[in-house]
Amino acid sequence: MKFKAEIFISLKPTVSDPQGMTIAGGLGQLGFDSIEEVRAGKFIEVSFDAETLDSGKDMITDMCDKLLANPIIENYRFEVTLADL
Repeated sequence: MKFKAEIFISLKPTVSDPQGMTIAGGLGQLGFDSIEEVRAGKFIEVSFDAETLDSGKDMITDMCDKLLANPIIENYRFEVTLADL
């Protein structure tokens, strides 16, 4: 079966986010004064084949743990759906 995964990776709350702070500063300079905090992250799409939805979720978890996310400083979540044909 063909699946698509949407993976969202973000820094853990205890990790400093210089990119987010830069974005927040830029937004403040543009007049968005109500911004309290910005956290930047990554979005990754993966199209792949798997036997079942559960085996596909296991595969994506393995990808995230081994390469896509740094489990020491990042959290991740993902959604796996059947790919549009």
